[in-house]
Amino acid sequence: MARFEDEALYGGAAGGGKSDCALAESLRQVHIPYYRALILRKTYPQLSELTDRSSELFRAAYPGARYHESKHVWVFPSGAKIYFGSLQHTDDRLNYQGKRYDFIDFDELTQFTWDEYSYLFSRNRPNGAGTRCYMRAQANPGGIGHGWVKARFITPAKPMTTIWEKHAVRMPDGREQIMWRSRIFVPSTVFDNKILLENDPGYLTRLAALPEKERRALLYGDWDCFAGQVFTEWRNDPEHYRDRVGTHVIEPFSIPQSWRVFRGFDWGYTRPFSVGWYAFDQDGRMYRIRELYGCSGSPNEGLRWGAEQIARRIREIEADDPNLRGRYITGVADPAFRQKNGGESIAEIMEREGVYWDKADNSRMAGKAQMHARLAFDRGGIPMFYVFSTCRHFIRTFPELVYDSADVEDIDTDGEDHIYDECRYVAMAHPIVKKQQPKIAVSRGFDPLAR
Repeated sequence: MARFEDEALYGGAAGGGKSDCALAESLRQVHIPYYRALILRKTYPQLSELTDRSSELFRAAYPGARYHESKHVWVFPSGAKIYFGSLQHTDDRLNYQGKRYDFIDFDELTQFTWDEYSYLFSRNRPNGAGTRCYMRAQANPGGIGHGWVKARFITPAKPMTTIWEKHAVRMPDGREQIMWRSRIFVPSTVFDNKILLENDPGYLTRLAALPEKERRALLYGDWDCFAGQVFTEWRNDPEHYRDRVGTHVIEPFSIPQSWRVFRGFDWGYTRPFSVGWYAFDQDGRMYRIRELYGCSGSPNEGLRWGAEQIARRIREIEADDPNLRGRYITGVADPAFRQKNGGESIAEIMEREGVYWDKADNSRMAGKAQMHARLAFDRGGIPMFYVFSTCRHFIRTFPELVYDSADVEDIDTDGEDHIYDECRYVAMAHPIVKKQQPKIAVSRGFDPLAR
């Protein structure tokens, strides 16, 4: 609560007092008559616990405060207001268009998309002189927003380290002014909540009794392991990049000319497009050897490249990369890629540039099953799918895919699933029947070039 940063994420594990912190923080400026605050949950039903707790805290601090249930707003003696709201669907963000909030808090931030969170930046502005404008959030690992939250708050710096982001603003007179925005991750676990442990010592035992992944996430705040993760088989162990045992990420190497090479593609314009190149060894093992990912740098935001520009870049890569130059490459893309919609299809535009595609098998459940089969390790620690360590966007997005809340067997397509889509297209073009190859001796590692 003492942090100065524009944004702060608090939590990372269960039981750290996150919601109480948010409610208390929202009270900081209620002595100012025109102060307005907004506390958000994903849906209104999820707000009930927060509003119930606010009745205890707010009335204790300000006996004259009144809650208007129909409007989900607290009104304080000064005239200040604290609203409770929701963003169940991304389009719901427009419900806040034209409104101003001095303080905005997202409770359980990982349940929100980047579009929803970043849009509220524009609503975080003063209602009058003298108020402080800032944003706060609480979260546990997991959920549809796990990937972008981790990338924004966890990965860039150690906990309790200010992250500075530079922005260039062109002024009306043509000058470019550099401005800075700050954010920080403040970790908390149940071990910090002495009162909870005194009142309920069994809570620690209940967290410790959870399955491994949930325990690591909710008890220790481990952002690399969380409930809802689809591909729990995934392993990225730098100590084994060379011997290729017990890891899916490996060091790059020169691909033999005898190996088949495929190219997968998932179209995107406002969302990222993804191109992945894959090689298959003589055992049918699949290697992701190169990628082209059309991401702006903001989570799940595309470069807005046209089909011609993407095709030309593909040709440049295939002409320059030693593992791709001079090879016959089979391209596969979503069948919807050939829809004309009143003009040339994206496939036809790219074919004019010399980049060709076959129709992919877009069976979602079969494709997911293929990925699970390929990720599985045999008794020697060798999988049927490897990724070159240079494919950083695959390594970033793939392990953070989560299940859809409505279709619990499928992946949530609101997440950054573009790389996964083109990967499964290629996996379906070269499916495996047997789950694993025979055991390979761990002691010598695995060398695909020696087989």
